Amino acid sequence: MIKALTAFTDEIDDVETAVEDILGQIKAEENLLGSSIGIITCYTDYIESGALAAICEALPFPTVGITTLGNAVSGSSGKMLLTLLLLTSNDVEFSVGLTDAIVEETETPLRDSYQEAAARLAGKPVFMFSFVPLLMNVSGDFFVNAFDKISEGIPNFGALAVDHNEDYHASSVICDGEAYLNRCAFVLISGKVEPRFYIASISNEKVFREKAVVTSVRGNQLQTVNDVPVIDYLQTLGLKKTADGSIIGINSFPFIVDYNDGGAPVVRATFALTPEGYAVCGGNIPLGAVLGVGSIDADEVISTTSEVLQKAVDSKQYDCVLMFSCVGRYFSLGYNPDSEIAKVQEIMEKANVAYQFTYSGGELCPVNDKRGQMIANRSHNDTFVLCAF
Repeated sequence: MIKALTAFTDEIDDVETAVEDILGQIKAEENLLGSSIGIITCYTDYIESGALAAICEALPFPTVGITTLGNAVSGSSGKMLLTLLLLTSNDVEFSVGLTDAIVEETETPLRDSYQEAAARLAGKPVFMFSFVPLLMNVSGDFFVNAFDKISEGIPNFGALAVDHNEDYHASSVICDGEAYLNRCAFVLISGKVEPRFYIASISNEKVFREKAVVTSVRGNQLQTVNDVPVIDYLQTLGLKKTADGSIIGINSFPFIVDYNDGGAPVVRATFALTPEGYAVCGGNIPLGAVLGVGSIDADEVISTTSEVLQKAVDSKQYDCVLMFSCVGRYFSLGYNPDSEIAKVQEIMEKANVAYQFTYSGGELCPVNDKRGQMIANRSHNDTFVLCAF
């Protein structure tokens, strides 16, 4: 069993009060069990003010996490928060790992740190959380695929860092009070834990009926579908080409990718179109995958998040809920940017269960088949992912 407690503060500049806020809410001396870990999400302002470092130094357990532009925990209110989810247990063991700098897609830094963290556990890791840097030259798929090889495919749940800047230049991974732009932090978990995963992306009603087969691809660059350039395919769906060769509102029309392996489809956001008419996506797409195009707006975000979260709550098979939602969903909320958080809080406060919700730059979550059996770990875009345990 894992016992979960949450805490938060909105004291960015008053470091002493921020520390008192967190310590006063978790009451570590009364609540800590044999092994503990803290997951922290916060605005980058807490790094700059020194509050993050002071809080983590005061906590008697390791901490990991990411920066964000929106978050919430049980009982929280307001904006620009630092949130903490404390997990502690007598029959589950936690071990933290931190890689060296990630400068290219090579497994060595991940393998070295994974082996070090695994060696500190009495049992074999059965599950992991990953907190991944937002890098221009290394994709979320790399971290998923590399950790799959290293860990022999244990479930991997986590998120990419993000921040409130337009170019996300300060997006950071957090580990024990330090912030890193290009290092990956993770938690290995051994013992009696059975995580359940839920995914909300885009409902079938918001996906064009026409499907296509991926016929040419290079990593995250989707080149042709049905043997024609992507931009030509998009125009057959009624999307309009702009004078500069792009597609009007391209960011609002993500691809829905079926890997043809029995797992749930994965969403891939489109960041740009190349002069050749190819799509630069937020993750890799396999050759031969069946592809559709969806649309996402505020109503779609709220309805899909509500539906999946309520399903998880109704199962009542959990003591804690950890959630990440893509920053793309946040921007789809338009003039009501706090509405997804408000909906999550409404549902979770009625459930009376510890939870943490955080906006992310990309999501890592296993996908299941129709029987609920895990197919594979995957990276996601424009998606709400949930881990209940």
